[in-house]
Amino acid sequence: MIRTAVTLFLVCLMGIFSLTVQAQEVTIDLGPDEIGLNETFSIKVTISNDKIKSYDEFPDILGFQKQGISQSSSMNVINGQVTSTNSIIQYYKPTRRGTFTIEPFSVKINGSDVTHPGKTVAVVDPRSSQRRSGAFDAFDDLFGRETQEEPEFIEIEDDAFFASSIDKSEVFVGEGFNVSLAFYMSETNQAPFQFYEPGRQLDDILKKMKPANAWEENFNITNIQPERVTLSGKNYVKYKVYEATFFPFSDGEITIPSISWEMIKYRVARNPTFFGSNRMEDFKTFYSSAKSIKVKPLPPHPLRNEVSVGVFQLRENIKEFEAQTGDGFTYNFGISGEGNINSISTPRTKQIHKLNTFDPNVRQQINRGGGKVTGIKEYNYYLTINEPGEVKLADHFEWIFFNPIEAKYDTLRPAAVINVVGESKVNQAISRQRLGGLYDLIEVESNKLSSQRYKYYFSIFINLLLLASVILLAVLIIRKSNNG
Repeated sequence: MIRTAVTLFLVCLMGIFSLTVQAQEVTIDLGPDEIGLNETFSIKVTISNDKIKSYDEFPDILGFQKQGISQSSSMNVINGQVTSTNSIIQYYKPTRRGTFTIEPFSVKINGSDVTHPGKTVAVVDPRSSQRRSGAFDAFDDLFGRETQEEPEFIEIEDDAFFASSIDKSEVFVGEGFNVSLAFYMSETNQAPFQFYEPGRQLDDILKKMKPANAWEENFNITNIQPERVTLSGKNYVKYKVYEATFFPFSDGEITIPSISWEMIKYRVARNPTFFGSNRMEDFKTFYSSAKSIKVKPLPPHPLRNEVSVGVFQLRENIKEFEAQTGDGFTYNFGISGEGNINSISTPRTKQIHKLNTFDPNVRQQINRGGGKVTGIKEYNYYLTINEPGEVKLADHFEWIFFNPIEAKYDTLRPAAVINVVGESKVNQAISRQRLGGLYDLIEVESNKLSSQRYKYYFSIFINLLLLASVILLAVLIIRKSNNG
């Protein structure tokens, strides 16, 4: 029994090892050494007992132009053992006659590099179309065919487009406008499409599209999801690839240029077959139309260059409306709404002698969705009031902003009123403050008595120096008069 179990284990281990070896078998086959100018050349990569999950671009060949990619697969059962092969074929079209050298190259398949030493290909005059000879299989014999034609791939007319969209054509400085890029395909479209390196394309697009004088709030689309929309009474499937809201810093005009977007569009076989590939990879580039946004300056105001622009409300939070003089309490001044939450500045404060304000703690939350940027910015203050009475926080806090919908400035002020009880603490608050000026010198000056003897000798020396100067000047004047 033990020997049988060991034998079975070794057989299974050898089987797993053999499958691993088979899964790593990848070959590269190149087309013939000589082709006509009207024929195609190909590079074929075949992997056994595994699927082609990923692959890099095939090499460029001097004198040839890439035509497209097709894939094929096959499965064989021999003596109960199943083997399969999957192939990917890159087609090339010669552009001129001559002899061309294909340098050694490598193609990454499923994350592993597969190399080929290359070869020389001669391109001769165009040849008349011929059927392939010397190759037939059991299916050809069964259906009475001795030859097999090369598959012909055709392009199907598509009903799709790529577009950039903006939600506003005119905004104020600091007011946000939304920009989105999307690929649209009608529900009746028959042409097969697939996205081609959207991340790389977006990086190139944003370099030329993003305005230099605007703040960007990117919606960070990571998964391209289909969305059903209706345009001019027609149903489409929308694939949004980018969305952001921009907040311009200055007036003028912002232009969203025409954007190019490349998609994989497959050509399909004119006469589909059960075996082999029935479509070939090709590319099509779509272009969006340019858009422009006029940016208007804000109306005159002393704080025009400082205020935030948007639709905002005050959300204040205070737990206690009664306080003892000298005791501290917290007050939350929250600004919520639609606009550039990052640009919201600290509320302006008016100094009241009986109220002390410390620097606030700040918290903000930004939401991006539905084509809008919304959120809240909270300023959490610690306050002390030194004199009893009724204190209106509206006399101390205010926040000014510009409302683009109403096209006017507005001010948010607290509604909270604090009832303060207890004895006055104003004098104690003053005593804790720095007196400044002359009083600051008390702490740094020496308290030792200085001798007046040095000042006395210094004064005598200065007086003697002045006397000598007067005598010298008199002598010079007398000599000049005698000589005259």
